Order: sequence, then structure tokens, then C-alpha cells
Amino acid sequence: MSLIRIHEKVTLTRDCEAIEIPSGHKTTLPAGTEVTITQSLGDSFTVVTERGYMARIDAEDADALGKEVPQVSAQGAAAQVNKPLEELVWEALRTCYDPEIPVNIVDLGLVYGCEVTPLPEGGHRVAVTMTLTAPGCGMGDVLKADAERKIARLPGVKEVHVELVIDPPWSPERMSEVAKLQLGLL
Repeated sequence: MSLIRIHEKVTLTRDCEAIEIPSGHKTTLPAGTEVTITQSLGDSFTVVTERGYMARIDAEDADALGKEVPQVSAQGAAAQVNKPLEELVWEALRTCYDPEIPVNIVDLGLVYGCEVTPLPEGGHRVAVTMTLTAPGCGMGDVLKADAERKIARLPGVKEVHVELVIDPPWSPERMSEVAKLQLGLL
């Protein structure tokens, strides 16, 4: 699932776990709550509640929004086996989005580094260093967990460690041209 901007009102069909934006706090939106889906990013949805609060809903709960839960195709999984693991890690990171800024964390310039190390017992350890657009961003742990979850699903990955750093601080100059174009900065 890539970035899709929508403005669709839906009523939740069941209780649904969500993450408040920008605080990063977990909450439960009850069945019957009307929300407006504003974007579909990577494998999550950004919604606005009746009271004007923004929240992120993971794809695993897409059915509560009346949407299909995305499935990984067998063809897509087979294609992953033929790529170097580091390339797969960067692809996975490009599916992680800052829910307030509709740009993936790689193009936004939040990822400072990625290291793939073979383990003696087989498999690989992946270490990622990343930052946030602002040091006090409440979504930091959410973005970190999202990245770790997606990397851990890759074939051959046995250990994942994503470290959030604040030095050097992020600046808009770190954004790719694609990100700047998406945000109307070019």
C-alpha cells in the first residue's frame, strides 16, 4: 500500500486499537465511532475522529474501517529471496511513514544508517539508526516499532535493533528530492 489521500467517512464496525497523533498514546476507538480516513500510508491509515483528533490505525485493523487487510502475495515473497538483505531492509523502511507528514521515513531523511551483520548461528542482525523531525515527537516509539516489525518479517533476519538518536538533529535538507516534491518544496 502506498500513499493514498482520501477523504472518506466511515463508521467503525468493531472496537479498534489506534495510536493518537502526535502523542503516540495507544487508545481504543469504539465500534460505531465515525472517522474520516485522510490517508492510507504504507500499511496504516490516518483518521480524524468526530472530535477532531488524529489517529493511526494499522492495516491489521483495516476490516474495522470496511477495508481489506493487505496480504503479501506469494510472488512478492518469492521476489524478496532474490534481493540482497540490505536492499530489502531499505525497501521495508520506505513503507514506514510519519503519520503527520505523508512521506516515508527514508525520503524524509530520518534514517541515518543501516547495518546488516551475519550471525555465527545463521541469519542476520539488522541495526538501524534513525531520528525524528523534532526531538520531543510522541510518535518516535511508534515509528521505531513499525520499522522493527517490518524488518523482522524479512527472510533471514534473526535480530533487529532500531536506535532513535537526536544528534545530529534532523533538518529539511536531509529530505530527498522526491520528498520535497511531494511536500511542494520544489
